[in-house]
Amino acid sequence: MLLHVPNVLSKVQVQSIRQAMAEDNQWVSGKKTAGGQAQLIKDNLQINTSSELYQELSTFVQQHIQSSLLVQSFALPKDILPPMFNRYENSGHYGNHVDNAVHFYAEKNKSVRTDVSMTVFLSEPDEYEGGELIIEDTYGAHEVKLDAGDAIVYPATSLHRVEPVTQGARIAAFTWLQSMVKDDWQRAMLFNLDMTIIQLRQKLGDCEETVQLTSHYHNLIRQWAEL
Repeated sequence: MLLHVPNVLSKVQVQSIRQAMAEDNQWVSGKKTAGGQAQLIKDNLQINTSSELYQELSTFVQQHIQSSLLVQSFALPKDILPPMFNRYENSGHYGNHVDNAVHFYAEKNKSVRTDVSMTVFLSEPDEYEGGELIIEDTYGAHEVKLDAGDAIVYPATSLHRVEPVTQGARIAAFTWLQSMVKDDWQRAMLFNLDMTIIQLRQKLGDCEETVQLTSHYHNLIRQWAEL
């Protein structure tokens, strides 16, 4: 299941991030963070993760991801890795791949299982040509190209790619989340149930039926969550 999350960052916040990137040029080859297989299909730039700029921007974006109620409901995050930043231009692309199953979270000195992938777009769609994020699942291939500040969240088990950028530059933040609920299908069911409860409460208030559904939702989390 894929989820479009609008306005993770406001337009003003996106502009501030872009201005900081322009004033402090810290772009390095994305191949430096790629494994042997990925290096053959990855052609982009990434913000140097050792720079002060990266630390500042990553913390800022991570805080806004954590505060998104839709992300919380969809991913049920246990850990959110510090976001990284990439730039595609001059036919830059990233071929079909599946993200690494585990990343090391240095700040917490622990390994994090990557259950959910997330991309926050920092370029408007009309700023570049190509650069679509293509995500494949059992229902086919989904083409994603969102407004700046919006995010796409999807299972990290998905095969995906970034099409070549033939004009302009595509800039984005990306990260991974470990969920309290490991199974994609269980997370999707919990998300749909949560959204249904919210809609029913708006129509009916906290009646007996909505309270029962809410209880059912939380009991399922107790059953499935890994803490």
